[in-house]
Amino acid sequence: MKIKLNSLVRTYMINEKKVQAVQNISLNIPSNKVYGIIGKSGAGKSTLVRLISLLEKCDSGEIFYDDERVDNLNKFQLINRRRRIGMIFQNFNLFSSRTAAQNVAYPLEICKKSKSEIKKRVAELLSLVGLADRADSAISTLSGGEKQRVAIARALANNPDILFCDEATSALDPQTTRAILSLIREIQQKMNLTVVMITHQMEVVRDACDEVAVLEKGSVVEVGKVSDIFLRPQSAVTKEFLAHLSTVDPTVSTPNLLRWSNDGGKYILRFVGSKTGEPVLSRLSKKYNVEFNIRAGGIQHLSEGDVGTMILDIMGEKKEIDNALDYLQKEGIIIEENGEVS
Repeated sequence: MKIKLNSLVRTYMINEKKVQAVQNISLNIPSNKVYGIIGKSGAGKSTLVRLISLLEKCDSGEIFYDDERVDNLNKFQLINRRRRIGMIFQNFNLFSSRTAAQNVAYPLEICKKSKSEIKKRVAELLSLVGLADRADSAISTLSGGEKQRVAIARALANNPDILFCDEATSALDPQTTRAILSLIREIQQKMNLTVVMITHQMEVVRDACDEVAVLEKGSVVEVGKVSDIFLRPQSAVTKEFLAHLSTVDPTVSTPNLLRWSNDGGKYILRFVGSKTGEPVLSRLSKKYNVEFNIRAGGIQHLSEGDVGTMILDIMGEKKEIDNALDYLQKEGIIIEENGEVS
């Protein structure tokens, strides 16, 4: 199910002032992919997902699921369309008075499915998310990761063709976050779902998404494949997200990006694929009369391959530095200097 947004606008009145939460956003979200929408708090991402998921109407613009326009559906059509949309939230939104199985059964009960059909479907879904043995457990006895697995199972109850995840891992620790993201990707591939992930964490985009749109102040400032965004970030907000990727995760033996000096760092080098394992700087120092002061380094593991990042200073005569930079570019290394990508 592909999603197309044409010039979406949504404005609120807050304290008698107009606040444009979504400003003329147009996006093409591909079918059967995990698509990320990332932005800081107040960027408009939660408003955008409410519009895309038909929980709220836009002031103007158009929303298409495949080639069907859906923002102008009547009440009956809207109810039917929403039943084919799955939603996962940050705070799980589970019924504390119901067991895990009863929570998963709820949307099926709303659709008036038979008891035998509900029982069979609930068992399938709990097995899918790895909770077959917790069906009769009270919600209060489940861990945060288990609660989110129940929420995922419930979101899939009516066989949706689109799954929205609104900050679905923000309340979880890093290890549980990775497990949940891995589960979502596995389910997406098994069920050929279109998954839209709303997040303020670049780690989520890196670990789960195929493509991403970056939001700032209600507008899209950058869009593309995740690998391209990591290699050639264009907007200031994207570069800031990349600069603040978690540096050391105690549950991972190899840090994603380790910075041991906050001084200097005029150049950011980005290596892709096999280049991440090659001694490029060693070769460079033998060819040109330059010295290096490495400030940070690490490797990001993306679904399409690895991207290495190194922050460093290069010292020497200008001609030698220019020759060194030219050599790096010929070797396929992407160089960013003073915010400019070359």
